[in-house]
Amino acid sequence: PTRRQERAAAARRMSGLAASRAAAVEAADAERRRIERDLHDGAQQRLVSLAMNLGIARAMLKDLPEPARDVIAGSHEEAKLALTELRGFIRGLHPAVLDELGLDAALSGLAGRTPIPVDVRVDLPGRLPPALESVAYFVVSEALTNVVKHSGASGAEVVLARRGDRIVLTVADDGRGGADAVGGSGLAGLSRRVASVDGTLTLSSPTGGPTRLTVELPCAL
Repeated sequence: PTRRQERAAAARRMSGLAASRAAAVEAADAERRRIERDLHDGAQQRLVSLAMNLGIARAMLKDLPEPARDVIAGSHEEAKLALTELRGFIRGLHPAVLDELGLDAALSGLAGRTPIPVDVRVDLPGRLPPALESVAYFVVSEALTNVVKHSGASGAEVVLARRGDRIVLTVADDGRGGADAVGGSGLAGLSRRVASVDGTLTLSSPTGGPTRLTVELPCAL
């Protein structure tokens, strides 16, 4: 074969590999959504019912001996704790709001649960493919967790916008800086997640701050 034919064959192989990887990412994301729905509609609802029944028993059965009341009260608190943990786990798998209301609402929800002020700005012409929405959501979730745990920041901002045929996501904070994209804090895992959809992740975090995490995702909307 000629050199041109070899280049064309290599390009076809690369295209096939990219398509296979995209299909694998979509399949994994769909499976996470299925598990989230099953847990939400099954185990979570049963835990809600259990916690409610224990709460009713706790309020009504006040004439029982104290050891029995303590058992009911302890079981009620454990059921509520288990429900809180399960809800957090479900949200970590795939937040329902992402499918129902989109990335803007999901990111606003993340910001609202973060104990420091977070400014969220989303400027997109429409919904992203599900795999890209999932990647963007979990990047912001992990990044904000790191900001709260490690940066000492008083505030952060999240900006998501289209730039040509790419989606650019930045998470910035005014903390102490010194974050390491290789050495831990979940950033290495984020890099792999971003790379799974042919995206790139860069981190600027000089000592003394500020820290800026930038993710670019290929997307032709």
